[in-house]
Amino acid sequence: MKFHTINPATGEFIKEFPNQTDIEISGLVHDADTRFQKDWKWRTVSERIALVKKAGEILKKKRDYFAKLATLEMGKIAQFSYLEVDLVTGIFDYYAAHAEKMLAPKIIEEEKEAVIISEPLGVILAIEPWNFPYYQLARVAVPQLIAGNVVLMKHAENVPQCALAFAELFKEAGIPDGVYTNLFCSIDQIGSLIDDSRVRGVTLTGSERAGTSVGERAGRNLKKVILELGGSDPALVLEGASLDYAAEQIVMGRTYNSGQGCVNIKRVIVVGKERGEKMLALLKERFAAIKVGDPNDESTTLGPLASEKALQGLLKQIEDTKSAGGNIVFGGKRVERPGFYLEPTIITNISKENPLYKQEAFGPVLSFYIVDSEEQAIHLANDIDYGLGGYIFDEDIEHAQQVAAKIESGMVYINSCFTDAPHLPFGGIKNSGFGRELSELGIGEFINRKMIRVTH
Repeated sequence: MKFHTINPATGEFIKEFPNQTDIEISGLVHDADTRFQKDWKWRTVSERIALVKKAGEILKKKRDYFAKLATLEMGKIAQFSYLEVDLVTGIFDYYAAHAEKMLAPKIIEEEKEAVIISEPLGVILAIEPWNFPYYQLARVAVPQLIAGNVVLMKHAENVPQCALAFAELFKEAGIPDGVYTNLFCSIDQIGSLIDDSRVRGVTLTGSERAGTSVGERAGRNLKKVILELGGSDPALVLEGASLDYAAEQIVMGRTYNSGQGCVNIKRVIVVGKERGEKMLALLKERFAAIKVGDPNDESTTLGPLASEKALQGLLKQIEDTKSAGGNIVFGGKRVERPGFYLEPTIITNISKENPLYKQEAFGPVLSFYIVDSEEQAIHLANDIDYGLGGYIFDEDIEHAQQVAAKIESGMVYINSCFTDAPHLPFGGIKNSGFGRELSELGIGEFINRKMIRVTH
């Protein structure tokens, strides 16, 4: 595993970073555990908030630097890089404003002399992906540092400069060494860290395969684990939906971040043959208007994929889908230019036997279905192993809410492509994992809710 920067827009190698040795990793774990035991957990919540808040303020001042770095390392188009930085600063602000109340002792109503207090667990190991190089880190680090835990952060190998820049925020804010530690380490070293008794919790955002491995190892060590493993989120276009509005939202929901998001819309399910044909025509028309190009060009609406490996994986997935009877009605090919670009793609005629029926396509590839009834739409939406997010389009909000209750997922968005926010819990069910990040639910995942009862 090599940590290096390769510009996805050009394929140009920029810089490589050395992996840490086993001895270095051992020292970092020792420092983190010592800092937790002797210092960080004993500080007041307000003291920890002040330091973490200062890191967020530094991020605001360096907004341009962080946005440009994300565009360089993973190809995110510039406007989306700025949106990500702004979302992350919102996470800092949210927990700075609300964490003290979230962590305050809570009296048990039925027995006033019993109280629940919140105590940190210790060293938390986080393993995070490249697709949102700051957001993925912040939604773990910000609440957990404020809660009193310390974090060992292993970021993806293709965004090392983003990883280092984020770690530098905490150092520049005056947060002591050992509270937030960046790791450049191997899969084998990660396994050893999970086994280490000083590591008290593990959180991973990644593939189902990675989640199975990490979850199994954490389980053997009786450690709390949070897994966010992606999904194949459906968008149900019901009979009362505006097709024009739904098409606009679906295109954004499928192509945002070059389609490389866990909660991107992956599958569209339209109720009614005639409306389905109209929707497909609208989507093809809008896909044709997408401008693929340089992520630094303000007119670009679809940038590159993050790596050659990601591109080749999607091209193979498209070919396998086609071989199994899928119909590529738009796109499906590599864009002939330097970098890792894929045409925005729409695939129809996906039978239950087709591998794409059950798979996640992590890029600008949209699966399209037409069904005869709402019941069939709900069945199709749920007939996969994933359960992260779901989308409902219908002008009858009450009816949309009733349908949303039948979708097997951790989140459902009605009449929008997505609305990530610090106060909204994020997470899924089924093979999309378990546990929640963000909101009050997120800060509570690695906390000991200790009950203290007084008897006079």
